[in-house]
Amino acid sequence: MRKWGDRLNKVEQLAQSFQLNPLAAHYKPRLWPCQPSSVWKLFPRQSMAISFTQSCKEDVHVFALEKEKTSLGQRIFLVTSYSELWHYYRTYTQSLMHCYEVIPEGAVCKLYFDLEFHKPSNKGTDGKAMVSLLIQYVCDKLMEVYGIECSAKNVLNLDSSTEEKFSRHLIFNLQNAAFKDNIHMGRFVHAILHPVLSTPNGGLAVGINSVAENSETRGTHAVSEETPAKADEMAESPQAKRRKQEERDLRFLQVKNKDGQVCLFVDLGVYTKNRNFRLYKSSKVGKNAAFTLADDNKFIDKPKKGMSAEQSVFLASLVCNVSFTGQRILTSDSPETNESKTLRSDCQQGSATNPDLISGCLSSPHKEVDNFVLTVVKKDGVHGSIRRWNYFAAEQLLVYDIAKYRWCENVERFHKSNNIMIVVDLKEEEWYQKCHDPECRNFRSPSYPLPQEICVSYIMTLDEEDQAYLMDDAGNIVPSQAPNQAPQRAVCPEEESTDAWGDGQDDQDYLESLDDFEQNSGDISDQLLLKCMADFDSQ
Repeated sequence: MRKWGDRLNKVEQLAQSFQLNPLAAHYKPRLWPCQPSSVWKLFPRQSMAISFTQSCKEDVHVFALEKEKTSLGQRIFLVTSYSELWHYYRTYTQSLMHCYEVIPEGAVCKLYFDLEFHKPSNKGTDGKAMVSLLIQYVCDKLMEVYGIECSAKNVLNLDSSTEEKFSRHLIFNLQNAAFKDNIHMGRFVHAILHPVLSTPNGGLAVGINSVAENSETRGTHAVSEETPAKADEMAESPQAKRRKQEERDLRFLQVKNKDGQVCLFVDLGVYTKNRNFRLYKSSKVGKNAAFTLADDNKFIDKPKKGMSAEQSVFLASLVCNVSFTGQRILTSDSPETNESKTLRSDCQQGSATNPDLISGCLSSPHKEVDNFVLTVVKKDGVHGSIRRWNYFAAEQLLVYDIAKYRWCENVERFHKSNNIMIVVDLKEEEWYQKCHDPECRNFRSPSYPLPQEICVSYIMTLDEEDQAYLMDDAGNIVPSQAPNQAPQRAVCPEEESTDAWGDGQDDQDYLESLDDFEQNSGDISDQLLLKCMADFDSQ
C-alpha cells in the first residue's frame, strides 16, 4: 500500500513538473489539415486589431463583438480567419451572437445595402415589394453605368425584422466585379438615388446635402451638374422627362420615421471608413432578431466541396470576401475632385488604360508603400506615377496601376501602349510586377522583398500582453492578466520539485532530448512513452 502511495506521489510530481516544462512549444490547432494555424486574438481598440492583421502572416480579418451587460456601443475586436470564425460561430453563441464585419478603409468590397423602416409609422407599406423594386432598379443601374448583368439571383437577401421594424441587408455577389471601396460605392448609391433625394416635395430628413451637387446617372455614364439658368431648357429635354419619371418611380423608397418625418428606406450612413456591418446569424446587443435568409430571398450559390449550404451563405454575406484574381474594379468619381462628374468603370485586367486619369494624385492608406512603389517605377530617365490603387483585404494585396511607365520584365523592354501593375503583398512583405498587355496577361515577375522599414511587422511590436481580453474554453470573453503579470500556476516548492525525482540538470537534458527527437522524428508513440515510464519505474 505504501509503495502504491509513493508511485502516486511521483505521478503528481511529474504532472506538476511538466506544467512548468512542457515537452513541446504551444500547440496551435488547425480546423483541418488544409487550414493554416489558428489565430484568435481580441483587442480593445479597432486600430490595434487592424494593425495586427496587416502584420499577421495568416489569412485573418477583423470582426467587432458586442458584449451583453456592457455600456451601449462598447465593442471588442476579434482577429481570426473566415473559416475559424465560422467554426466557433455556431458553438460560442453567447459570446459571438452580436458580431460585425469590419470593412477596412480602402478595401475592395461587394455592393451592399442596409434597409429599414418603422412599421407602426408606415402601416400598409409592403416591405417585400419595396425590396424587390429596389433590387431591380439597382440591377438596371449596374447595367446602365457599368454594363454588368445582375438579377435577384445574385443578391443575398437577409432579414432581421421585428414587429416594430422592417430590417434587411442586401449583399450583391456580382460575377468578377466589386467596388474599389465602400466610399466609391456610397457615391454610386447616392448618384442612382439622386432623383428621390432631390424631389422638392420629398422633405427627406437624410442624405440630401451630401448629394446636392450630383445629378442623375445617364447612359453615357456621366453625372453632369445642371445650373438654374438652364432649368427651363432642360425641363423640356428627354433627360429631364426621364428624371421626373425616375422621381415618380422611386417614391416607393420614401418612408416615415417614428416622428412622422419623411426619410429614406435606404440607410445612406453605412458607406464610411472601417464600417462595422452586422453578420449573418447575429443580432444587436439587447435584441433577439438575428439576420437570417429572407423568405423572399432568391440568391443562388452552389456550396464548394466539403462546405455546408449554411457556411456558403455565411461566406457570401461577407462584404470584403473578394479575391484579387480576375476582378473588375468599379469606381464612382466624387463631384468635388473630378470636374467631369463621371461615373467610371475601371477594369483590373483591362488591356488598355488612360494614363491621364487621376495620375499620381491619390494615396492609399499605406503612404509609405506608395512612396516605395514610386521608387520602383523609375528606369532610363522615365519616372512613372500611380494611376490608381486597389486594396484586396481578403488577401492583403495592394495593387497599383502604373502610369507613364511601361517597363515589363517579361519582354525586358518598355511596352508601346499598355501599362504595368505593381502588386504588393502586405502579408508576405514582398512585391512583384504584372502586366496589362494581352501577351503578358499571365506573366508574374519574381517576388522581391519590401524594405524592412516599411514592413508592418517591423513598425509594429505587439506582444501577448497587449491583449486586454481573452476567450476561455467555454467561449466566455474575460479580461486578460495585467501586463507583465506572470500566469498563476499550481506548483510545488522548489526543493520538492528538485528532490522528488532526481537531479535538476538531468531532467533538463531529458526534456531537451525529447524536444529534439520530436522536431526531427515527429510525434513520440504511446508505446515508446510507456516503455520509458516502465524503465524509469524499474530504476
